[in-house]
Amino acid sequence: RMPSCILKLTRVVLSHKPCALFTLIFVFVALAYHKLYWGIGEDPKSSVPTSGLSAEMSCAHYVPSALDMAGGPSPSTGNVFFVETSEQTAPSYLFSCSVESAARTHPASRVVVLMKGLAKENGSLPKHWAFSLLSCFPNVEILPLDLKELFSGTPLAQWFLQPQRQQEPHFLHVLSDACRIVLMWKFGGIYLDTDFIVLKNLQNLTNALGIQGDSVLNGAFLSFEAKHKFMELCMQDFVQNYNGWVWGYQGPELLTRVFKKWCSLGTIKSMSCKGVSALAQEVVYPIPWQDWEQLFEAVSALELQKLLKNTYAVHIWNKLSHGTKLEIPSQALLAQLYSQFCPATYAKMKQD
Repeated sequence: RMPSCILKLTRVVLSHKPCALFTLIFVFVALAYHKLYWGIGEDPKSSVPTSGLSAEMSCAHYVPSALDMAGGPSPSTGNVFFVETSEQTAPSYLFSCSVESAARTHPASRVVVLMKGLAKENGSLPKHWAFSLLSCFPNVEILPLDLKELFSGTPLAQWFLQPQRQQEPHFLHVLSDACRIVLMWKFGGIYLDTDFIVLKNLQNLTNALGIQGDSVLNGAFLSFEAKHKFMELCMQDFVQNYNGWVWGYQGPELLTRVFKKWCSLGTIKSMSCKGVSALAQEVVYPIPWQDWEQLFEAVSALELQKLLKNTYAVHIWNKLSHGTKLEIPSQALLAQLYSQFCPATYAKMKQD
């Protein structure tokens, strides 16, 4: 039925009064404009929220149930660590995906995200969609990174207190290298860089690190028991052979030096020696850093399955790939990884 006010206006118009005709046209135009303007504003897909989850997007929407997080129990309850050594408190999609994929594949483990920037907060997390999303996972903990406390009682305590270190060109990366080996020595568990997408539970890869190629070990993934001698030697080498001016000297090169001494090797190869394993490249670095652009190339489902057959996690090489545009949705390798292994983050990406 037409509203009564419209019927009255219509009767007046039919009596051939020009001013009433003008009024009727004006009302219709105003109503149409109002509907168009506010209709767009009410569309939840038309705007990008800057923080938090929208009212319609509850945790149930993102994480249907705890049973969907891994497909089976985790064999161990060791911690999975992520570290952010900059002041950054606005996580990227890749950061969110890394933590989400680890949480889903390790439902019985604490997934601990340590962020230096949170140390200056008032105890609550900043308003950001990634924190809201990750809070949906009961095993994720996002905590301030207290560097002085972390390094206390280790050979790196005095190194950290030297103020000139912060003037070095690669200090943030060196600081990250320091944090991971201390975390592994003090607490044990698994360490992952925030540009990993985890495909499978990593807990059975104990006392292990991966070969990234070119006979070099990389510390973007580490898995060690607490107080392990190998990590103790890494801390000692960090201080005794310190050089913060050469890229990677305190990271991949340090781990490679120590492993060669540990196993009396001249060249790194996939092997297990004295209880420490150097994992084949396909296990956690299936895409070599030189071929990082493959992440943005389309692959079929069959090709993806074949490529990742023996892979536990995929390193995204964010230092090289972060400026590259990723189409969402698409058949690009990276888009498919997001879709399958961090579906909550992927849903947010599609929304945005």
